[in-house]
Amino acid sequence: MNKIISINNVSCYETFKDDNEFRGAMIVIHEVWGLTDHIKSVADRFAEEGYYVLAPDLLSETEIAKFNTISLQSDLFNPEKRNEVQPKLRELMAPIHAPDFADKTNQKLLDIFDYAYQKEGVNQKVGVVGYCFGGTYSYNLSILEPRLRVAIPFYGHCDHSVNELKKIKCPILAFYGQNDEGLVTHLDDLKSRMAEAGVDYTSHVYQDCGHAFFNDSNPYAYNEVAVFDAWHKVKDFLVANF
Repeated sequence: MNKIISINNVSCYETFKDDNEFRGAMIVIHEVWGLTDHIKSVADRFAEEGYYVLAPDLLSETEIAKFNTISLQSDLFNPEKRNEVQPKLRELMAPIHAPDFADKTNQKLLDIFDYAYQKEGVNQKVGVVGYCFGGTYSYNLSILEPRLRVAIPFYGHCDHSVNELKKIKCPILAFYGQNDEGLVTHLDDLKSRMAEAGVDYTSHVYQDCGHAFFNDSNPYAYNEVAVFDAWHKVKDFLVANF
């Protein structure tokens, strides 16, 4: 069963297989392209595993929601069109960098967490998984919400201090592509900060792929081998911690 619901004025894709008993709940946070059909399909995959799933639309108030995001992301990863599309993308992404955007988005996620946490049948077991933009906000939620059961960021950015990271109470399983140099070059530093903060942190870096490798709607980025392995690791991680 799936439908669009509103949680404190945030549109969310709700999906689940059986409303009698859940393994727990998962919040699925989209890429910078918004709540696309791809992200809905990812949410459905978690639902098929027995989880109650919410995928919020955190960019509905920005211009990005008005564009063909499949075309935009393909152009961004296409070497022949990347330079042409980058100025337009910077313009579209400007609201995300506004001073109050992160605070508002973090609060939206906390509200959605509370909704999932109180959902009948979830038994107060809630995790988060996110991709790109969503990976970054998965890290954020792990810091802000001590009741979070697990965090699974895919190619997310995390520049928080050790003192901030000490607030994390859940295990984190992170995924990156070796060619995603902007993130991978800082991964050792992140692992060091996580260790100093005492966080149960595991990261996997896949060879021969880069950013957005999990996105099967992007032919330039998708890596089937990495996705197969990551998905099985995610499922095992959830079983171990839920």
